[in-house]
Amino acid sequence: MDDEPLTEWAERRDAKIGRLRALPLLPGDGPRAGHVNPEAPRLIQRWNGHAWEPHAFAANLAEARRILHPAAHEAPAQAPVPTPNPLRAGTGKHRKPQTPGPNER
Repeated sequence: MDDEPLTEWAERRDAKIGRLRALPLLPGDGPRAGHVNPEAPRLIQRWNGHAWEPHAFAANLAEARRILHPAAHEAPAQAPVPTPNPLRAGTGKHRKPQTPGPNER
């Protein structure tokens, strides 16, 4: 058999420690998919290497996503982009040359 070494398995298992997941808090065997009831409260659980343990509580799906993926919800720091002005005078070949007015000759 091709068994992997125990050290590789332990590294793979330890890489998952600290992973978070959100479970909807619904009575009974209701739907467990997160998108089905976005307003339901969520329990955030953390993997400790052996079992999922309670970590936090979120009021709805949007708040749970902010907890699970904080980097995705931060606004990127960018310099302000200048607004384009498509009606400015240009020199492109699609522009017609400006004809002088009657008082400019």
